[in-house]
Amino acid sequence: MAELATLARPYAEALFQVAQGSDLAAWSGRLQQLAQMASLPEVRALAANPKIEHEQIYELLLSGLALPADESAEQIKNFVRIITGAHRLQVLNEIAAQFEALKNASEGAADALIASAFALEGEALSSLILALERKFGCKLKPHVTVDPALIGGICVTVGDKVHDTSVRTRLAQMRSVLTA
Repeated sequence: MAELATLARPYAEALFQVAQGSDLAAWSGRLQQLAQMASLPEVRALAANPKIEHEQIYELLLSGLALPADESAEQIKNFVRIITGAHRLQVLNEIAAQFEALKNASEGAADALIASAFALEGEALSSLILALERKFGCKLKPHVTVDPALIGGICVTVGDKVHDTSVRTRLAQMRSVLTA
């Protein structure tokens, strides 16, 4: 995975520089669309086929993408042409992820992956987000999943930081202490 991150970084940074001053959310959405299309098994098979020209893959990707009616359409087309010409379709997911991280950093925000033993909604989720924003010191964009294996509590991942208050983790810690 480190190789993909290294390959994706220059593309993500260049795209972010191009997208600054315009609608970053729209750029992020288009990159997500491209990444989803490039991860389809059919598209991967076509890209791996030496009989298929780069231009055909370029046209295929553009046909599935809703292009805006402004100057960013040409920039997107140029990006797709570069990616297809350089055989970098497999890196599109990582480019989209790194672009999203750059966008979040510029907005002073971060993605928060919240795993909870039970569904979180309404006031409970709002108060949790407020407490987590104070703890992590930034605006959070929550992505909540339910994981019954946690037994109770939550596990929050923000970037490379993890805040785990789940019963499962506490039981594992107790087991470790008792068997040591």
